[in-house]
Amino acid sequence: MIELTVNQQRHVVACDESTPLLWVLRDHLRLTGTKFGCGIGQCGACTVLLDGEALRSCILPVTAASGRQIGTIEALGAPEPHPLQLAWRELQVPQCGYCQSGMLMAAAALLAEIPDPSDAQIDAAITNICRCGTYPRIRAAIHHAARRGSESEPS
Repeated sequence: MIELTVNQQRHVVACDESTPLLWVLRDHLRLTGTKFGCGIGQCGACTVLLDGEALRSCILPVTAASGRQIGTIEALGAPEPHPLQLAWRELQVPQCGYCQSGMLMAAAALLAEIPDPSDAQIDAAITNICRCGTYPRIRAAIHHAARRGSESEPS
């Protein structure tokens, strides 16, 4: 039995210790917002937050996540939309949308660490692959969300 804290809820799952976190999230916990893309940690469709750090869940053994805080797209912005989700919608970022949950999680980790990132910082942090090529809209949405986040903070 493996204990996990996902989206601030405790779960106990019965699975092999080497099972990738992605499959535990999707198959055991039915949190299907985290997507399978490549299975080798390259594309980023499976990105989740582990103690606030964006990590690829398809190559992370579930045991590496035990005792840590796991955040998935299902909890991003709950109960109100996250500034990134609002920016994504306002700037119509997604095209096919398959990579977007991973993109949003990677962007959320970036903004938590660097509230007003430069283009170079965005490019360095967002290594997820978007096969539709919406990178300019993704970058614009991250900047938009950063401005929105700084406007909502008390002076």
